[in-house]
Order: sequence, then C-alpha cells, then structure tokens
Amino acid sequence: MSLPDAAGLAGVFMMLTAYAAASLGRMDPQRAPALLCNLVGSGLVLWSLSRNFNLSATVMEVAWFLVAAVGLVRLALKRRS
Repeated sequence: MSLPDAAGLAGVFMMLTAYAAASLGRMDPQRAPALLCNLVGSGLVLWSLSRNFNLSATVMEVAWFLVAAVGLVRLALKRRS
C-alpha cells in the first residue's frame, strides 16, 4: 500500500468517525473538532485521489473540504466578534 493510499484510508476513517460521533450525539457537527476532522480527512482523501483519480469522488471530497472550511471560517469570525 502506498503512502497516499494509507493517507486516504486514514482520511475516510476520520470523516466516518466524526459522522458517527455526531450521529450518536457525542460530537457537535458545527464545532471545530468535527469540522477539523472533516477538513483534514477530506484533504487526505484528495491526496490519495491525486494518485488514482476519480472525478466523482474528487468532486465529493472538494465539496466536503469546502463545507468544513467555510464552517471553520464562520466559527473563527464568530469568536472574533
């Protein structure tokens, strides 16, 4: 297994863990820990997709990354004011 493949699997695990924790009420999906798990996880999956490209998966991960990034920016702006 290559390093990008291992990173992609780690990213999938991070995103699934955040989703499961949010679904079970153990993590607030609008707070930084969940958003960071999704941001980093999707970034790792995107890295793995750079080696073995798949258009639909790439579009999904870019969207996931952007949603998490926007959520983190909103949190930062809210804390600032």
